[in-house]
Amino acid sequence: MTTVNDFVSVGDVVAGSATGVRGRLWRLRPAEVRDVAVSVSAEILRLEAIRVAAVDALALNPDEQVLCYRGLGRWLAANTMLQNAAGNKIAALGAALRAFPDITAQFEAGDLSLDHAAMIAAFCESPPKGMPDRALPSCMATLLAAGSGVEATTIKLRYAIAVLERIFESDDTPPGEDDDLNVLRISPTLNGRVAIKGDFDALTGEMLLSALSGLSMPKPAADGTPDQRSAAKRTADAFTELIRRYLDNAMTGVDGGQRPHVNVHITAKDLAEHRECATMRSEGASDDGEFYGSAFDDDEPDFEDLDVGYMPWMGPLSVSLTRMLACDCMLSTVLMDGNGAPLDATPHKRLVTPEQRTALIARDKGCAFPNCDAVPAWCDAHHIKPWSTGGLTVMDNLTLLCRSHHRLIHSTSGFRGIWEIKMGDDHKPWFIPPAAIDPKQRRRRSTTRQGPVHRD
Repeated sequence: MTTVNDFVSVGDVVAGSATGVRGRLWRLRPAEVRDVAVSVSAEILRLEAIRVAAVDALALNPDEQVLCYRGLGRWLAANTMLQNAAGNKIAALGAALRAFPDITAQFEAGDLSLDHAAMIAAFCESPPKGMPDRALPSCMATLLAAGSGVEATTIKLRYAIAVLERIFESDDTPPGEDDDLNVLRISPTLNGRVAIKGDFDALTGEMLLSALSGLSMPKPAADGTPDQRSAAKRTADAFTELIRRYLDNAMTGVDGGQRPHVNVHITAKDLAEHRECATMRSEGASDDGEFYGSAFDDDEPDFEDLDVGYMPWMGPLSVSLTRMLACDCMLSTVLMDGNGAPLDATPHKRLVTPEQRTALIARDKGCAFPNCDAVPAWCDAHHIKPWSTGGLTVMDNLTLLCRSHHRLIHSTSGFRGIWEIKMGDDHKPWFIPPAAIDPKQRRRRSTTRQGPVHRD
């Protein structure tokens, strides 16, 4: 017999205790569980904003208990389950937001995560030396547009920052590329093991991740049993193998069908061109102090024409470092059309050639499925119209998909036909979701590395 106590609402779960919550969740429908997850996430953002404000209020008006600690961050860590680094980050953000009410407003409204608010505030506190003061409001609006809302990703925000640093470039090395800041600590532990902790520039990180990629892929057993190792265990095993191969013969293995190497994508025009600083009238300000040009059209930069280098693992790279790398490297040419889409080659072969894979990586930069951040080494080349039904091996019929989304597109057990892939007028893949996900079935594509989420 069903009683009143058997009914559980989304609000009850969100507002209730975490004790026994799993049992209550099992009494909800999947759609209601999704609502719980989204509602709780929004509540976490709200509480984070309150915590940042409360800590900053204590910074401005501390009492005896707070003054006993070396900073608000340490006090917060001592009285919560946070670590000192997290406490210091919260205290620093609270202090930084005092000068930027626009960032504060979006953060407190729940449209901006703590990490994204900290990144935008850090840029505004220490803007590029070539950026005039009057450009700060436009730049801040650009970063808030890139970093706010559920569609925002850290990589997309980093892109926006890289674009602005490129526009107002100076001779200073960006922190992400400053190898003087690199540290690696290797210390034996008391139980006979070794602990490793490091912090590296983007280029070193790209080399390390590229070298580990092919060695850390899941490897099924001979009988087909899936690899049971965690991602961290696979990476540790790959690091061990990398060292062993280097000590043996400096062998490097294979990554996505190619030997590991550093890939940097940039157009030949941007590689050769030296753009003047945006403070010049021809690129930046009008007589009344307003900024114009592609970087600030509609308060949003053109993410399709980043004007910066791009690495598959680590993301944006300054043009100056890209030019340095180009002085001593093997250059691969990918012919592009006016939309930046690679042109076709060998259309009558079923398998994608290495040249076509290189072109796909240049276009899709990883899994093209919306909101997927899988890098190219983890992706397959997918025929949008199957080869078996007459689909050609041409760029307009190919896209990169990670194994998970590749299986989803090919699945015949309930998912087939739910997501549809269409090649847009820009010769780039767009994904049409089912009506259950988006009643308007608006076209979408990956937002982790490039522009808008959908177009009507």
